[in-house]
Amino acid sequence: MQKIILQLEELVCPTCLQKIETAVGNIDGVQNLKVLFNASKVKAEIDPEKTTVDAVAKVIESVGFDVLSTKVR
Repeated sequence: MQKIILQLEELVCPTCLQKIETAVGNIDGVQNLKVLFNASKVKAEIDPEKTTVDAVAKVIESVGFDVLSTKVR
């Protein structure tokens, strides 16, 4: 498993958080998902055999949020 952190544009409402949680939570290979509203970050663990940090970023962008940076640990 790889730990990932994605810095997003500012989240302005709880609905934003829910949209991201739902979209990313449906990606096969994503576990331990946390969307940090006040920090505008997404933290998760991914199975690199099933998904990538870039795929997660694309899903977030597909629901209307800009990903400013990504980190893989």
